[in-house]
Amino acid sequence: MSTSRNLCKLLPTSALAATLAGCDMVVMSPSGDIARQQADLIIWSTLLMLIIIVPVILLIFLFAWRYRASNREATYKPDWDHSTTLELVIWAAPLAIIIALGALTWVSTHKLDPYRPLDRIDEERLVPEHVEHMVVEVVAMDWKWLFFYPELGIATVNEMAAPVDRPLQFKITATTMMNAFYIPELAGMIYAMGGMETQLHAVINEEGTFEGFSANYSGEGFSQMRFDFLGLSEGDFAQWVERVKSQGSPLSHSVYKALEKPSIDDPVRYYSEVMPGLYDAILNRCVDPGEVCMKDLMKSHHHHHGEGAGE
Repeated sequence: MSTSRNLCKLLPTSALAATLAGCDMVVMSPSGDIARQQADLIIWSTLLMLIIIVPVILLIFLFAWRYRASNREATYKPDWDHSTTLELVIWAAPLAIIIALGALTWVSTHKLDPYRPLDRIDEERLVPEHVEHMVVEVVAMDWKWLFFYPELGIATVNEMAAPVDRPLQFKITATTMMNAFYIPELAGMIYAMGGMETQLHAVINEEGTFEGFSANYSGEGFSQMRFDFLGLSEGDFAQWVERVKSQGSPLSHSVYKALEKPSIDDPVRYYSEVMPGLYDAILNRCVDPGEVCMKDLMKSHHHHHGEGAGE
């Protein structure tokens, strides 16, 4: 890793200018289509705002120079107070820009809604009809990331992989602390909260190893709460799955309980098989025998209310 990249990790997000200057410009040149569209939004919004900002700045200098004290040629009109032409220009330009920004925001808010399944792989290609989104269930733990692949029956810690150009559906929850799931190359940040499931749909368009991390402070091990996101070809992805299955051990109840304990800077771990319904149990906070799942609590709660109302 280059020093500039390591330095960038130390920068707070508020130091946007510094970040944009030195950090491989990852946010502005991402490898995933959703993040690509988000970068375009930043550029378009900036350009639209510059339409006002640039002329205003230039006019400030022009006015200061034109009406300087030593310029005897400048017209002096102490009683001048109104110009319809000027009023029109002053109001019409911002109005036009606000309409343009509003339209841009409206369209992109719906199009880039993280819960909305993808309709395109990139600018040239739409998602073919028969292609299913690949589901990855994400659990933000203290202080590591656990990934389940329900269709493949495997799980991993602090490393995940996805085939290039395959639409992904992330289902995201947390054990205790609130975190934010963020792979800058792929898409925006999505919160991970205990007892709740958030979602993100995205696609990676280039092979490579990209960094993912938590973008929401969650205590002591937060800084090391990082994982590698691998963008792989179909063949390499199949090999990766085989590696997880052959090198991994089963993720049983007891293994999960040990994993659940807070730990910092964890190594990558592979699990060849997963206890049935584990993600669901984490989400509904009923991993231990005898604990009532939240969804069942909700059901019984509704049921009682229903009975009460019927009497």
